[in-house]
Amino acid sequence: MSQSRIQHRLGSVALALAGVLFVLYPAVRPWEDETTATGATAAMSSGAWVAAHLFAMLGFILVPLGLLALRDALRGTPGAPLALAATVTYWIGAGLTLPYYGAEDFGLHAVAGRAAGGLDVLDLVKAVRFQPVAITTFLVGLLLLGVGAVLAAVAVGRSGSLPRLSGVVFALGFALFIPQFYAPPAGRIAHGVLVAVGSLWLALSLWRAPAPRA
Repeated sequence: MSQSRIQHRLGSVALALAGVLFVLYPAVRPWEDETTATGATAAMSSGAWVAAHLFAMLGFILVPLGLLALRDALRGTPGAPLALAATVTYWIGAGLTLPYYGAEDFGLHAVAGRAAGGLDVLDLVKAVRFQPVAITTFLVGLLLLGVGAVLAAVAVGRSGSLPRLSGVVFALGFALFIPQFYAPPAGRIAHGVLVAVGSLWLALSLWRAPAPRA
């Protein structure tokens, strides 16, 4: 097997793993009433909180590796320029999103772990989550993730070499990333399943695609 084919397959695996991680993210996350000090402390101080958000962060890192494989798979097709744009856009979006997830994961976990010492955990949580620069970069990053996924879907559709619907489902999952934060736990888990289905379907399509063109 050629080196380019191996890289192509590894990108497919990265995309599939990302899909699994994105469904584990809401499935493992503890769902407590975070509008109360007791609920916020119980959720954020748990190991499941750290694991769940770490799954999401790893997923954001793996998806661009899969998009690199998509770019290679579509080389020489009408979708190639958009595939490159999708990769770059998603990568920038992931870079802007990850710092906020790090604060949610490790910062809020540390805050909740010290809540027994008399700290006002809800005020501290709001200070971390709604710091102007942090929330702005987070939202811009998530918007770019959606734009990158939509560009990938358009590239797949234009290529004529991969199933069009695989790109559509993939794009839909990331386009709904901001709205899903306002959904109840069941809705957020369903969104994780949607992202997983789109990522796994696109990964399988890439795995079955012909070897990347030179």
